[in-house]
Amino acid sequence: MTELNAFADTPWRAGVIQDFARSELFDRTFEEGMQLVEETAAYLDGAGRHDSKVLSRNAALDYATESMRLTTRLMQLASWLLVQRAVREGEMLPEAACAESYRLNLEAAGAPPAVEELPFGLTNLLQRSERLYERVRRLDQRMYVESPNEEAPRPVQAQFDRLTAAFGG
Repeated sequence: MTELNAFADTPWRAGVIQDFARSELFDRTFEEGMQLVEETAAYLDGAGRHDSKVLSRNAALDYATESMRLTTRLMQLASWLLVQRAVREGEMLPEAACAESYRLNLEAAGAPPAVEELPFGLTNLLQRSERLYERVRRLDQRMYVESPNEEAPRPVQAQFDRLTAAFGG
């Protein structure tokens, strides 16, 4: 049993997943994600084709690489959002949504493209998708990975504990 699935049976996790799926935050995130998918498809099939044809050879290679990275990122986001919607609609149990196959993949950090050579339309979509991906990744971590018993870091308390230990309090 994987660490992720170890939490799948807990009522706490199922409740958190269901609460999120029914929340206004989910509604806004879902809408933003699906709009970004549609906007990206329209750009890559329309203005993006024209934009890519006027680029230098190296910039055209960066454009192709970044458009594939963008498409992959958005497909992962859309998949994650659709799983949450399936939980909301009762088409999937929250415990099933805990499966590792539904988690977001951490993207491999590559060398950043020469953004100044890429068209504004693509760089705008890249930046927006990265911000949304990071927000959803944090939600995924909180809902599916972190233990409910994990305490938030308490740096001030840690300092007090060190002082107490140093001065024999």
